[in-house]
Amino acid sequence: MAAESSSYNDALTLPVLPLDDEVVLPGMVVPLDLSDADVRAAVEAAQAAARSQPGKPRVLLVPRIDGTYAATGVLGTVEQVGRLSDGDPGALIRGRSRVRIGAGTTGPGAALWVEGTGVDETVPDPLPGHVTELVKEYKALATNWLKKRGAWQIVDRVQQIDDVSALADNSGYSPFLTTAQKVELLETGDPVARLKLATERLREHLAEQDVAESIAKDVQEGVDKQQREFLLRRQLEAVRKELRELNGESEGDESDDYRARVEAADLPEKVREAALKEVEKLERSSDQSPEGSWIRTWLDTVLELPWNERTEDGYDIQGAKAILDAEHAGLDDVKERITEYLAVRKRRADRGLGVVGGRRGGAVLALVGPPGVGKTSLGESVAHAMGRKFVRVALGGVRDEAEIRGHRRTYVGALPGRVVRAIKEAGSMNPVVLLDEIDKVGSDFRGDPAAALLEVLDPAQNHTFRDHYLEVELDLSDVVFLATANVLEAIPEALLDRMELVRLDGYTEDEKVVIARDHLLPRQLERAGLADGEVTIEESALRMLAGEYTREAGVRNLERAVARLLRKVAAQHELGDRELPIAVGAGDLRALIGRPHHVPESAQDPAERRTAVPGVATGLAVTGAGGDVLYVEASLADPETGAAGLTLTGQLGDVMKESAQIALSFLRSHGAELELPVADLKDRGVHIHFPAGAVPKDGPSAGITMTTALASLLSGRQVRTDVAMTGEVSLTGRVLPIGGLKQKLLAAHRAGTTTVVIPKRNEADLDDVPAEVLEKLDVHPVTDVRQVLEIALSPAEVPVPAAA
Repeated sequence: MAAESSSYNDALTLPVLPLDDEVVLPGMVVPLDLSDADVRAAVEAAQAAARSQPGKPRVLLVPRIDGTYAATGVLGTVEQVGRLSDGDPGALIRGRSRVRIGAGTTGPGAALWVEGTGVDETVPDPLPGHVTELVKEYKALATNWLKKRGAWQIVDRVQQIDDVSALADNSGYSPFLTTAQKVELLETGDPVARLKLATERLREHLAEQDVAESIAKDVQEGVDKQQREFLLRRQLEAVRKELRELNGESEGDESDDYRARVEAADLPEKVREAALKEVEKLERSSDQSPEGSWIRTWLDTVLELPWNERTEDGYDIQGAKAILDAEHAGLDDVKERITEYLAVRKRRADRGLGVVGGRRGGAVLALVGPPGVGKTSLGESVAHAMGRKFVRVALGGVRDEAEIRGHRRTYVGALPGRVVRAIKEAGSMNPVVLLDEIDKVGSDFRGDPAAALLEVLDPAQNHTFRDHYLEVELDLSDVVFLATANVLEAIPEALLDRMELVRLDGYTEDEKVVIARDHLLPRQLERAGLADGEVTIEESALRMLAGEYTREAGVRNLERAVARLLRKVAAQHELGDRELPIAVGAGDLRALIGRPHHVPESAQDPAERRTAVPGVATGLAVTGAGGDVLYVEASLADPETGAAGLTLTGQLGDVMKESAQIALSFLRSHGAELELPVADLKDRGVHIHFPAGAVPKDGPSAGITMTTALASLLSGRQVRTDVAMTGEVSLTGRVLPIGGLKQKLLAAHRAGTTTVVIPKRNEADLDDVPAEVLEKLDVHPVTDVRQVLEIALSPAEVPVPAAA
């Protein structure tokens, strides 16, 4: 073919045979219908021209797309003229070589004549390596495609083609190529580029074909599975029918079983009516209906709920109090509240006042306090003392309102809410339900779970609680709800208003020692594989663990310290380094578990204490982990280098920033009266810093602490190391009340402080502070900042220059 095409490199004059939406490539043999006027004119013109020159009649096959001729055509020879298979006149034409179309010209007949130039399609011989690989890839792809179509007789023909140009043009027979893609192949003169293009088209088609076959296979498998399932179900129905007839049973189905179960169950009247309506729907639905499975699931849930099951409360008030005292040390407020609840229930039962207005005597308590004080474990003890079932519902991180009120039954996978599931799990209508971490409930586009809890925790409403899934009334008025939280401010106000607030402010050091001795040590001995008596921890060691190795409101870290100590002893015994039994004293702790981590300021060298320089005062604060000691540092900038003004650091909130402004304004206006060099405040910058800068801080109770730190800085008098203070300051120097006094005094006691300054109006709150703590603290209620400075600042026997 290369030899023949080379003879057409010169200018050619040929009649145009237009091909509408069809493309013929060199090497292809196509039959054309002569009933088409353009085809007949071109063939007749070629035949007329062939009479005056040797060879077969020649035409120029040109694709015509939407009336526009392509720029390249194919030189074709008329091999035969005769009849097509349908009897119409036709011509058999073979494509020879590409021709670049030029200007139009004249010729015999009615056809359009054009001048053209042959396209050079020579390929280097021998073929480069990458072209050889391309030829192999195309042949492999073409063979794969032909085998899938069952065209085995063509496979050998393709394998025998060695010419690159002929191999590329062979793709013109591919039915999956569009007209535009075939025109692109026609107009690509370089044989190698054309073969690359043909290979890429074939590869894409095979990939699409594989995907289509995979989808068709999956669809067929799904259809087959459905047909098989349908056939098996029909067979199963026939088998059941035969078995019923064999056993003499009447025609019945699953709905009859549910009707019998509903009628036999001890259900409230309205619940029974709703259940029977659902049974009627089940009887009318077909086995294949998805509604049938929803109804069966709903009926199972309703029948499993303990509608009329209740446990009898234990009215042994003394025994209940003894159980609470044995399982928890301290926490007197909660114990008193549970004792009061049982006493009132007993008196109401004795007088026949069990139910009034459809409501029973439940309780809703909110236990608020720092982590580790025993809020969660207290719920189980309350249930034990009352003789009730106990269920814990974890609310931390719940963001979907449906988790509380349930999903609508129209949703796939619908479930009742957590409250209904808790009642079902308890098996009684009057359990103790612990709503753990109620302050961690969030809200998003799925609703606000805290809003859904409003009805659950309202004693005036929860006797007719309606879950979205059940859609029948559920009486929760006899349930004792205990909600736990760490941060009171995170609970919505409307929800908090429905609960009785009980604060758990933390344990004193004496209470921690008792808890560690009676509860933590026996539990950790068992976990460490040690028998009673093998390891004894003296009270001095427990007190040191509570005071210097841990500093917390609860006892969680204290338990970890005890566990670590017992593990160390057990490991040393197994290694042969220590004999049992052993008594661990305070002096043995450092060798076993290392140095203490929280040494009180009072135990440090006076020169190393934070308040050893003027401008540093000790305050008290309340955090999410309980009370804590907070230090305030103040300094004055050099008048030549620092700009005047107030600088605050330590990640402070807006309220605390305002307290600093108030403290500075008070000293500026009353400095002369307090004998302070307030002239320094005008020209020098004031910097107040709260250490632990990564921890956010806010609130007004550090007002007198900042005032004292600034007064110490200006006067050069140090703040006493043993003094801590809390209170809000006003512009006139009044000391205003604050909150969380009990937690703050417990923190002062843990830190080794002996003197505490508090607002006079908080003096009544001292009744909540344990007596053993008050005995070790010298508490000064004050009304004015002047009294604070008089107590807190050390006497200035020798003038000390103010710290810059």
